[in-house]
Amino acid sequence: MKKDFLSRPDAISEQRCINYGGFSWHEFMTAIPEPFFVVTGWKANGKQNACVQSWANFVSGGIDDFVCILGNVYKNGHMYRSLRKTGVCVLNFPSIDADVYARCIKTIGNNAYETDEITAAGLTAEKASKVNAPRIKECFLNIECEFLWKRALCAGSKTLTVALKALNICMDSDRYDQSKLGRYGKGGYLFHIHCPVNPETGEDAPYGIGTIALDHSIPWKTK
Repeated sequence: MKKDFLSRPDAISEQRCINYGGFSWHEFMTAIPEPFFVVTGWKANGKQNACVQSWANFVSGGIDDFVCILGNVYKNGHMYRSLRKTGVCVLNFPSIDADVYARCIKTIGNNAYETDEITAAGLTAEKASKVNAPRIKECFLNIECEFLWKRALCAGSKTLTVALKALNICMDSDRYDQSKLGRYGKGGYLFHIHCPVNPETGEDAPYGIGTIALDHSIPWKTK
């Protein structure tokens, strides 16, 4: 039986949302997975910046245009300040293999302004091909981007929606070959699952990282 939720359920308190980072109750109720990656760039002091990110969507702007919409970027974070100063960044996609994901998570605890965040987390920085921003060598996909535009999410919001245009894509050749490592399955793209909550009981379900796999192909027969 389906139920309508026109307002925040009592079981998902305002304080819970604040404790989990100020996210909307809708996010915990729907728990829609989002791709996991790390945004890299330069701080004003020349140190490498690395920011774990989800809350993003990738869309085509035309035949030759590929755009990433970052839906939740903090105005006062290192990442946004770096992006506004340099106008470029790299999106780095890790797999769960070889502890790459675990090392990416360590960038969260190594984010002081004076810290070189990529190397402090045990990762390797390499020069990007098209933009002046570091790439993470261990990540199987790197998308080099330039800043397009920003928009406030809501009046008074601490976060912004930011659009980035892809200028170069670098991918491990074993990844674009699905008969080898491929892009999907347990060793492919990672998806952040943000704390699913039962809206009637308030009970938390496990949250973390998930993967997807192509189950079966369905022909597009529209008539």
